[in-house]
Amino acid sequence: GGPPAGAAMATPDGVPQGAHNPAGMASPQQQQPPAGPRRELAAHLSSALAALASRLRARRTLRRILVANNGMAATKFISSVRQWALAQGVRDELSVVAMATPDDLASNQEYIRMADHFVEVPGGSSPANYGNPALIANLAERTGCDAVWPGWGHASEDPELPRALATAGIAFLGPPARAMGALGDKVASQILAQAAGVPTLPWSGSAVRVSLEQCSSLAIPDEAYNAACVDSADEAAARATEVGFPCMIKASAGGGGRGIRRVESSEQARAVFPQVMAEVPGSPIFLMRCAPVCRHVEVQLLADEHGNVASLHSR
Repeated sequence: GGPPAGAAMATPDGVPQGAHNPAGMASPQQQQPPAGPRRELAAHLSSALAALASRLRARRTLRRILVANNGMAATKFISSVRQWALAQGVRDELSVVAMATPDDLASNQEYIRMADHFVEVPGGSSPANYGNPALIANLAERTGCDAVWPGWGHASEDPELPRALATAGIAFLGPPARAMGALGDKVASQILAQAAGVPTLPWSGSAVRVSLEQCSSLAIPDEAYNAACVDSADEAAARATEVGFPCMIKASAGGGGRGIRRVESSEQARAVFPQVMAEVPGSPIFLMRCAPVCRHVEVQLLADEHGNVASLHSR
């Protein structure tokens, strides 16, 4: 079938595609070779892809990828995957489908021109487009994509996206839902870090002890999780004293400046606790010592399901 209602499929030059293609997509305007050479080319490409899959011991091949992001993220991905495919001799076997809002189209975004095809999606905030797991999974299925790359931001850290894609039999180019759910939760990730022996700042869960074996499924026991959280203003005041000042009161589901306050005393902790609760309703809340003199250092790690891990050193 074609793209979902309200979504239009087109080639990068902006010409809408007709119904002659089952997925509502056609290749960029190119003169088709005669039937004989076309069959020979298809056989050659299939042979090259089969050889690559055999060499990499792949369980499946990906011929069409949906990029569920825009801007620089989409541009970098398309450029990188094209360079890789060209180096492997399978450039013509791989096509990229981009998502584009009306604003992206109006600004003539580079990633749209780079993609083989694009799907116009609703404008507005992220939940209406790039941050909508249901929409992304629906588009991937209807446009015949084998995989989805989420980029960063938007739905890239939403466990619902890999779950929705798994249901449709589509590969997610990212971590599994259970890992994303555990590491995306500030409380759970701290407990996991402690279980793995990673040093952490003093926090409200410093006394929580779970073994790495208990976390093998990446599910933190409820008793341990709850013990690391703070449930009331009075408890926040008492545990802030234990953690030490200056202290941060943080909502696990917070971000972007929401659900976080620095306090210098137990009285201040008691006063601002309700503010943190109100900014991120329903979120678990925890306390952590503030490191006032520090440097932000990130280490980018890339790992796969086969146990291979590589450090990329920087972004």
